[in-house]
Amino acid sequence: MKGIKHNIKKRDRQGFTLLEVLIAMFILTVAILALVSVTVTVIKGNASNKMVTTATTLAKDQLETLKNDSLRDDAGFNSIATTNWAVVSGFPQYERRWTVTTITGNTACTAAGAPSACCKGAGTGNCPDRKNVTMEVRWSLQGSNHNVTLKSILIKK
Repeated sequence: MKGIKHNIKKRDRQGFTLLEVLIAMFILTVAILALVSVTVTVIKGNASNKMVTTATTLAKDQLETLKNDSLRDDAGFNSIATTNWAVVSGFPQYERRWTVTTITGNTACTAAGAPSACCKGAGTGNCPDRKNVTMEVRWSLQGSNHNVTLKSILIKK
């Protein structure tokens, strides 16, 4: 009995065994690899979110420019027309286009959210002072195609 107690005390003073060190290193390695994997995922997610934010800003800014043109005068409003895909100046990875359509009376009643002059009465016919605009921005990230679409109604001043 005395010999067993003596051996345990002696072993406690000697430190860790090789097996204990190897198990601890394995657990530490697994934990570090998991953290690296999570870090890579977060970095990729941040890059993707940055691209979406930039695309949304590019679409919104161009939509605001079109709105300002439509408010400026009749010529500005009448010059707003559909475009083809084109690279956005200063942002070579993005392409942008917008589609402009005439609003009919029934569309104006539901799309604008508030009754327009075209909605009064039968609600039929074209609304020459209103246009639907669909703004699209697209880009590629890591082999995947992405896009942002914003819609608005332009009203002539």
